Amino acid sequence: MADPEKGTAPAAEEDMSEEEVDDVEEEGEGGERKELVDKLMKDPQVLAALQTKLRRFLGSPSGYISSLPVAVKRRVKALKKIQLEYTNLEAEFYKEVHALEVKYDKMHQDMYEKRRQIISSEHEPNDEECDFPSDDEDDEDKNLSKDMEEKAKIEDKEEKVHDFDENTKGIPEFWLTIFKNVDLLAEMVQEYDEPILKHLSDIQLKFHDEPMGFTLEFHFTENEFFTNKTLTKYYEMKCTPDKEDPFGFEGPEIFKCKGCTIDWKKGKNVTVKTIKKKQKHKSRGAVRTITKTVQNDSFFNFFNPPPVPEDPDEEMDEDTQALLTADFEIGHYIRERIIPRAVLFYTGEALDDEDFEEEEGEEGEEGDEEEEDDPDYDPTKDKSVKGQQPADCKQQ
Repeated sequence: MADPEKGTAPAAEEDMSEEEVDDVEEEGEGGERKELVDKLMKDPQVLAALQTKLRRFLGSPSGYISSLPVAVKRRVKALKKIQLEYTNLEAEFYKEVHALEVKYDKMHQDMYEKRRQIISSEHEPNDEECDFPSDDEDDEDKNLSKDMEEKAKIEDKEEKVHDFDENTKGIPEFWLTIFKNVDLLAEMVQEYDEPILKHLSDIQLKFHDEPMGFTLEFHFTENEFFTNKTLTKYYEMKCTPDKEDPFGFEGPEIFKCKGCTIDWKKGKNVTVKTIKKKQKHKSRGAVRTITKTVQNDSFFNFFNPPPVPEDPDEEMDEDTQALLTADFEIGHYIRERIIPRAVLFYTGEALDDEDFEEEEGEEGEEGDEEEEDDPDYDPTKDKSVKGQQPADCKQQ
């Protein structure tokens, strides 16, 4: 029983020694420290700083390199100097590759122009130009397919994929179809962007030498949305190893981009939207409605990228860095893949085969799970399972 003179403090607390009390206080402080560390580790800037510092320790586990004799360290320095020479030579190689790209691009332009003329119906290809082996069915299968197609049209007239027929000129919606086929671009295109992108007649690539870079030109036919005939996106590249991290060089990289001004017609700007907000006066309590213009999701924000700081030492915030990284990836993809192989993206043949393989694998796995969950499934009757030993678990 507790002594009345000593109050009603719990017995456990009375019996604790000073050392135990100190331990409890340290545990409390330790929890606070852990919570603080957890918060810091979620801060992108802190993580970036840690990664920069950790790079210095890469390649020297347990102080192995620092423990080497002075003579051996000298030889390692000699190897690093050779490595730097190799890196600088690699940079020159990539510059020559760029020059070669420019040379062959001039030859490609004639083919791109022929493509543009066929898409826009300026040129109707003759029999010789259309003589290309395809995977179409034979005549009998074709006739059967046509009969089935006509039957499908009669049964469901509402679900029409398109309004094209034998009188359709050129290849309508060629580039819009590509945008919708490619996930990277489809994510950017909103429903209200599609009527505008139907007017996209061509995407052209122009290379630059000094400074190294390229410009993407998006050509549009006359439309009700903006007066521009061409929208441009300029990308600047660098092909020089970083002085502070020369061995991180992996070839030319985009580091800057610039869009263009879109001259929207009145009420047609899809990159902004108007919202109404109610405001209440602090003292009088009166309510007023204000109209505010905010940015709207749209593919055409692609032509208004965030500016890159002129000072290389100036740090960008996380959101800006993420936007630019995505922008550079899209610009590179259009240049390297979309423009040279446009027709294959239009038909879907150029879509990554790896994606389809992964999907098939996932379906196979799901099928296996369904088979195991089937109450009527008996593994003892399955010839493929009978007599086999359980496989070792593999950690994912």
